[in-house]
Amino acid sequence: MAHASRLRATLFWLLVVACVVPAAAAQSSQPVKSDQDILMQMERDWDAALRRNDVAFIDGILADEFIVTYDDGTRGDRTTELAFAATFNPKGESSRLDEFIVKEFGNTAIVWFTLHLTGPSNGQTVEFALRFADVYVLRDAKWKCVSSQSTRVITPQ
Repeated sequence: MAHASRLRATLFWLLVVACVVPAAAAQSSQPVKSDQDILMQMERDWDAALRRNDVAFIDGILADEFIVTYDDGTRGDRTTELAFAATFNPKGESSRLDEFIVKEFGNTAIVWFTLHLTGPSNGQTVEFALRFADVYVLRDAKWKCVSSQSTRVITPQ
């Protein structure tokens, strides 16, 4: 008799587990993003945040020791970049990011990409591109940008 009770209890718990496990799996069926996908999305979100002067968002991406080298050769730090973000005026420019290359080296990643800008200048629409190399470190399960460098792409005339 005790054996039959134990068998019923075991079958009951197996049935409970069989019902709970598929339900839990269905709830977590969201695809897991790779670090590469996360970093590429961070770059797109950074560009969008810059266009809406979202300093708080950009503040969350930058590491305390962030250093930037702009396409004109000037260099700045975190404070410089946040001030730039606060006052940036895209003047009707549109932007597009592509040509992503992401390489990881342990808790460090480098993201290379091209930013294409289109907008008015002296009554005409102009287009130009900047190539970026951004360096990220993984801290407390979050990627933080420690360095950014942009270079203007010169197109032959």
